[in-house]
Amino acid sequence: MSGTVDRKVTLGETLRRRIVSMELAPGAVVDEQQIAEEFGLSRPPVRELMRQLAAEGYLELEPNRPARVTSMDLQSLRTFFLAAPLIYVATTQLAATNATPAEIARLRKIQEDFRAAIAADDVATRVYNNDQFHLEIGKMAHNPYLMPSLRRLLIDHARLGMTFYHPTSTETQDNLAEAVEQHDEIIDAIERRDPVRAGELIRAHWEISRRRMADFAAPEGLEVTV
Repeated sequence: MSGTVDRKVTLGETLRRRIVSMELAPGAVVDEQQIAEEFGLSRPPVRELMRQLAAEGYLELEPNRPARVTSMDLQSLRTFFLAAPLIYVATTQLAATNATPAEIARLRKIQEDFRAAIAADDVATRVYNNDQFHLEIGKMAHNPYLMPSLRRLLIDHARLGMTFYHPTSTETQDNLAEAVEQHDEIIDAIERRDPVRAGELIRAHWEISRRRMADFAAPEGLEVTV
C-alpha cells in the first residue's frame, strides 16, 4: 500500500511540474493509461489523482472525455492580471500575521532551492520553486477561502513565466537577481510580523513579473495598461 501511495505522490508532483513548465501544453490531453503504466499504478489511483489535480486547477475534466491540461486564452490572461496583485498581497499580509516558525523555516528552504536553480540555469526547476515559494506563503496565511484562488493563479503565473522567459536577456537576468533579493526581504518581513512591509514588497515583486510578461505580450510601440 505504501508503495502505491509513494508512486501516486510522485506522479502528482511530476504532473504539476510538467504542467507549470509547459512540458504539457495548455489544452494537451493527459493519457490516463500511459501515465498509469509509466508510474506503475492501476487506473483507480490515477483517476483519483486526476480529480485532485482538477480541483487544484491543473486539469479540466469533462464526462466521457480524456483529461486535459487547463487551457489559457486571452480572457484568462486579462483576468489573471487583474486578480494577481489582489491575491498575492492578501495572502502575503496574512502570512506575516499568522506564520509559524516551522512554516518560515520551510519557506527559507524553498528559497534556497530557488536560488540554486537560478545558479544552475535550470529554468523549469526555478519556475517550479518560485511557484512553491508563493504557495507556501499562501499556506502560511491560514485562510481556506484564498487558497483555491492562489493555486489557480500560480499555475498560470508559472506557465506565463515559461512562455515569456528569454534566457539571453540581460534584463531578465537582472530581474531574477532582484526577485531573489525580494524573496529574502519578504521572508524577513513575514518573520518580523510586519504585514504592511510584506504587502509593499509583494507589490513590487509582482510588478517585475507583470512588466516582463506585458513587455513580451504587447506589440512593440503599444503601451500596456492592466
